[in-house]
Amino acid sequence: MPRRPFDRVLRVDLTAERVESEAVPEKWLRRYVGGKGVGARYLYEELSAGADPLGPENVLLFVRGPLSGALPGEPRYAAVTKSPLTGAFLDSYGGGEFAAGLAGALGEHVGVLVTGRAERPVKLEVEDGAATISSAEDLWGADAVEACGVDDAPVACVGPAGEHRVAYATIASDGGEHHAGRGGAGAVMGAKRLKAVVARGDRPDDLRALREEYAERFRNADVGRWQAASGTLESVDFADEVGVLSTRGWQEGRFDGTEDIGIEAARAAARERERDDDAVPGGFRVETDEGEHVPRGANAMSLGAGLGIDEFDGVAVLGGTCDRLGVDVISAGSAVAWAIRASQEGIVERDLRFGDPDGARALIEEIARRETPLGDALADGVSAAAASFGGDDLVPTVKAMEVPPYDPRGAKGMALAYATSDRGGCHRRARPVETEVFRGEEPSDADRVRGVIAEQNARSVLWSLIIDDFVGEVLRSDLGAEWLSAVGYDYEASDLRTVGERIWTLVRLFNVREGFSRADDGLPAVFTEPLTGGPADGEALDPDAFEATLERYYAERGWGEEGRPARALLERLDLADAVDDATGVASEPVGPPNDG
Repeated sequence: MPRRPFDRVLRVDLTAERVESEAVPEKWLRRYVGGKGVGARYLYEELSAGADPLGPENVLLFVRGPLSGALPGEPRYAAVTKSPLTGAFLDSYGGGEFAAGLAGALGEHVGVLVTGRAERPVKLEVEDGAATISSAEDLWGADAVEACGVDDAPVACVGPAGEHRVAYATIASDGGEHHAGRGGAGAVMGAKRLKAVVARGDRPDDLRALREEYAERFRNADVGRWQAASGTLESVDFADEVGVLSTRGWQEGRFDGTEDIGIEAARAAARERERDDDAVPGGFRVETDEGEHVPRGANAMSLGAGLGIDEFDGVAVLGGTCDRLGVDVISAGSAVAWAIRASQEGIVERDLRFGDPDGARALIEEIARRETPLGDALADGVSAAAASFGGDDLVPTVKAMEVPPYDPRGAKGMALAYATSDRGGCHRRARPVETEVFRGEEPSDADRVRGVIAEQNARSVLWSLIIDDFVGEVLRSDLGAEWLSAVGYDYEASDLRTVGERIWTLVRLFNVREGFSRADDGLPAVFTEPLTGGPADGEALDPDAFEATLERYYAERGWGEEGRPARALLERLDLADAVDDATGVASEPVGPPNDG
């Protein structure tokens, strides 16, 4: 049975307690496909410049792609909104049973668009292409694990961090095992007094033959074999081995306790591994004193090496604490690391130390509930805390988002990937660290720039489908054209490359309208200081060389010298009719660099 076209959206007005179904403009579906792309188009259309991310005027979308539920690997959904952490565009992704249930519950709708603010805590129930609003006052105050367990259907919810509008609060699902993590979508949900979303639907079971074919391709690919062996937990071992593991608050590039928190420690501690419907192994499951936990690579890197903690159980407890509170582990780890270094520098008056899981846990609890002046300041992010106390050169941020613990001093392409990421410091938009460290020679500036741009464009398409990051690697050759053809969409790979560039450019236009410029694509001061330890010992980034690389990036993108897309680019990408008068665009792009 062919899929129905997903050509409508459920609009939920929490202020008026009203739900309506409306058509998505047909050209939007063609130009932006779904997921990130359609979410970005709605956000640009619905919001005025300067809208308060935590105000009722902000929009929060739960969006799927045209292939949601059918693709191999873990089903995923996108949460799209304006970030309270950065003030920029935000797309964050969650997976598991809630994503599968949402794909089955939406009917002909591409997603749910939430506006307004409820007078009291509410939950939203989605089933058979409709949505209803009901009271959730009895859930307010519950942690994410408790709130996820209130219904026999899959639930996405916020924990205490979302209720207290922590700028990097997550949207948790599946008992806190999965999170739409980075950038604070959970704070937007909490500000709207939307405690939970319930999805009553079954994962679509069409395209089974194609799914099995691609699942087999994935199992036989390098990325599939890597994930089958270790999931994301081997990231900490990889980063440590090549010398790009930020350690003890970005002071070192190697951690002497890696073997105690990495993949072998997880295998020893785990009682089992998750598996999805395609028999692609998921995460390891371990028991802690507070219940079951699924550790990820980001836990070991940000809450382990980043905080100097070399006890697997201690890192697992910290990860479980973040899961229950509904707080992003990368930002939380960076916040604690900043506080420890600020304490050591005498910037804050508090005895904090690296290697102390109990102290880290206490501070994370304070942050999630804004219980102390330091916790309250850090709840708004490292950049906000540094603005209040000082110490803005201790832990790196880009566009106020805390940078993940892959140190670009050991893989210089990551500096460009971080600086130009559309949602702030992010390692998922492009990951040159995975190739640069294995090259026999330094890549040319031109190769580095083109590689980052190609990844950013490709991921914009894949996150519009929406597919699991790792399984998505086996769709890279045609960017999903074969899959889209199977559900009635006529795209060539070249068309989809253009779609990816269009989506990336539209998001840049959104950020430009919010006041972002070249200054926000800058290099954090930490990266200009020599790295200590490991293969990259003594390495630092040259600000002048970085600016030249950024200039080349703008030229390749067709942007002006301040990072604004130029008019000719908008015409080529069919974006000219979308741009409003509040968005500044460049009259001409910067010229190509003189490599003479």
